[in-house]
Amino acid sequence: MTTPELPRSAVFASLASHNYRLYFGGQALSLIGTWMQATAQAWLVLTLSGSASILGIIVALQALPVLLLGPYAGVVADRVDRRKLMIALQSVMGILAAILATLALGGWVQVWQIAILAVLLGLNNAFENPARQAFIHQIVGHDLIRNAVTLNSVLVNAARAVGPATAGVILAAVGAGWCFAINAASFVAVVVSLLVMRTSDITYEQPVARAKGQLREGLRYVGGRPTLWVPLVMMAIVGTLAYEFPVSLPVAASEVFDGGPQAFGFMTSSMGIGAVIGGLVVAARGTTGLRTLTFAAFGFGVTIALTALAPTLWLAIIALFFVGWLSVSFMSTGNATLQLESEPQMRGRVMALWSVAFMGSTPIGGPIIGAVSEYAGARVALGVGAAACFAAAAMALLMYRTRTRKPARLQHM
Repeated sequence: MTTPELPRSAVFASLASHNYRLYFGGQALSLIGTWMQATAQAWLVLTLSGSASILGIIVALQALPVLLLGPYAGVVADRVDRRKLMIALQSVMGILAAILATLALGGWVQVWQIAILAVLLGLNNAFENPARQAFIHQIVGHDLIRNAVTLNSVLVNAARAVGPATAGVILAAVGAGWCFAINAASFVAVVVSLLVMRTSDITYEQPVARAKGQLREGLRYVGGRPTLWVPLVMMAIVGTLAYEFPVSLPVAASEVFDGGPQAFGFMTSSMGIGAVIGGLVVAARGTTGLRTLTFAAFGFGVTIALTALAPTLWLAIIALFFVGWLSVSFMSTGNATLQLESEPQMRGRVMALWSVAFMGSTPIGGPIIGAVSEYAGARVALGVGAAACFAAAAMALLMYRTRTRKPARLQHM
């Protein structure tokens, strides 16, 4: 399916919605805190353990619940009031960040404690992600979903530009604990934004009645539609090996470029800036469908490969700018394609599988990339990610060509 091109004036079209503006503002503050915590946690684990493999395991533990429970979480998202579920889970996430802040500021933090809190955060993410992804459609409607999804990706990556750089400064000045404390406080913004929304403006979607076989029903639904399962398989491949930047970039900053937390923060921020600019372009001109997704995956692989080959820190930072650009293009195109192709009563389950493909693949990819980083180096680890992007693009291209050779089966390309 290819959507009509939006005029430049429509870059921020979905912000015309009162509820989406509230959601966008709350997420803006919360996501900056989230990226600060992710950066501080990665650096803290690497400092405490001295091992990229252990860092990879911690990242994997946080994503493991998404892998194990993600499909069922999609069923839950289709059964309940998504806004109320998000309020509860976002509140718990703030409490977990506060606990980590207390441990770090008190000087008691250990790797095993970080691991336990990572698993608990992952449990929250498993159920919050599909509810949040499907809830966006209820706020803005069918016509603006691609624009809203892309702006949300822009927001995530704008926070990536601000959060890690801020965390790098705070880490160097006063330590990781204050990064965790700021993140805990930031959850207040998103919870308040959800509480004060105009419920009359939220599109009502009849919750699916509890019944047996709903998980299998969702899997069959996706399996019978190439416009759904192909993007999901692509994200599973790319998510497993290419999106493991929280593992590979700290190692690249410290061992390849002999930098500290500030170098790591600048590298991550460069990705965020590139993603913001690229996301705005996609919001105004982006299309959905397998063809666009294939080009995005290939370009993503090229930029990661350039980062792996960069001889200096500043060239790597420049390359990471384009990594961010293509990253948001790939992610938002895949996300919007799934949202547009899914029926309302299946959207929670479809988006849960998207979360599994993106975040749930980390328990597999995190330890792999961590081990590759430790024993072969960060450059090789990034190269593995680039190869995954090329493989996903090749698979989609083969599928696209197969479908175009069979006109009778062409649907929604």
